[in-house]
Amino acid sequence: MVKGYWSILLLGFIAFLQVQVAQAGAIDEAVRRGVLKVGTDPNYVPFEMTDKHGRVIGFEADLLEEMSNALGVTLEWVPVAYTELIPGLLAGRFDLIGSGMTVTQERNLQLNFSDSFIIVGQTVLLHPRLAGKVGSIEDLNEAGYHIAAADGTTGEAAARRFLGAAQLRSFATAEEGVRQVVSGEVDAFIHDAPYNLIALAKPQNHGLLALEQPFTYEPLAFGVKKGDYDSLNWINHFLNQIAQDGTYDRLHDKWFRDTDWLSEIE
Repeated sequence: MVKGYWSILLLGFIAFLQVQVAQAGAIDEAVRRGVLKVGTDPNYVPFEMTDKHGRVIGFEADLLEEMSNALGVTLEWVPVAYTELIPGLLAGRFDLIGSGMTVTQERNLQLNFSDSFIIVGQTVLLHPRLAGKVGSIEDLNEAGYHIAAADGTTGEAAARRFLGAAQLRSFATAEEGVRQVVSGEVDAFIHDAPYNLIALAKPQNHGLLALEQPFTYEPLAFGVKKGDYDSLNWINHFLNQIAQDGTYDRLHDKWFRDTDWLSEIE
């Protein structure tokens, strides 16, 4: 009888440990393995992009390097197409999403977001032939205009929402969308303001025009699996800490005020 009791107790304890392991958050799991795996589509200048040596660099990339250092782990990038970020997270391919992802209600049904680390909005790049013809986003809402956007982004969603009368073409990357405007294949490209601002500064895009005033409000944040509140708690405290100690401002100035880094990707 006593032996059976202890057997049941032992089995219960093992089951408890298994549940605890199953419920371990992404941050706890990263610390356990010594590696923080981050899913990203490294095509979002200046947040995450690939330099001449194939390394992922950028503002958000630096934030995640700081996060990994604070955890005492190594940062490992898992590059995927933007449309595969949420499926990849849910499938357990990486611990969190760090890819300039905008917090939306639709996405929030599938995952949890940290506090935002920056606010951006959508802006428009225009082909020179539209000079004097288009002065606002509303002016583009005509059937004769062809609009480009990156597949799966909030730029694409904004184009569908605000430019329902225009003809939308989606491309795999933002870079390809810009090229389509430069070549004259489309009339305009919609994407996040920081990306478009950097695109305008590149010599190959010097002829483009821009509607620089953002017409949407979009907070960017890190994404984790639904219910992983321990990880959210740690990440939010981390973001608050670097905001207070000057780390955030230093990194922000590096990527949004200085332009020395452009030589690393061109």
